[in-house]
Amino acid sequence: MKKLYSPILKRGLILAGIMTVWTSGSAFAQNKAIDFTKGMPFSEGFVAGNTLYVAGQQGPDAQGKVTGTDIALQTTNTIAAVKKVVEHAGFKMSDLVAVTVYVTDLNDVKKMNDVYIKLMPDPKPARATVQVAGLIGGAKIEMSAIAVKH
Repeated sequence: MKKLYSPILKRGLILAGIMTVWTSGSAFAQNKAIDFTKGMPFSEGFVAGNTLYVAGQQGPDAQGKVTGTDIALQTTNTIAAVKKVVEHAGFKMSDLVAVTVYVTDLNDVKKMNDVYIKLMPDPKPARATVQVAGLIGGAKIEMSAIAVKH
């Protein structure tokens, strides 16, 4: 039995070693994507290989404050924040493959969709929309995303 499992184990260890070398050399944090979050305990985005993971973004103004309660304006600003992280990491909005939208009120989804349809590239990325009890800073919307360079 030792001979049966030994080659399998050896291949597994070799593969694990290759994956460790591959990922350790190609992953880096994008910590400077949006200036107003300096000092926060997370990265705005994280690149691993050809994939970018965008942290939850809201649509605050230049001072970092969420302005107004208008879901259309907050959606516009939130997509702009996602775009800033995406482009800072060297990706394009057309590289987005998945988006998760967090809203505090499902009654806002139609207005959010009106803006989303206009501003997100075609084909639209896969998407989940989730209602949450609240968001930091009193925001009505937050988006996280995944982009893959084709």
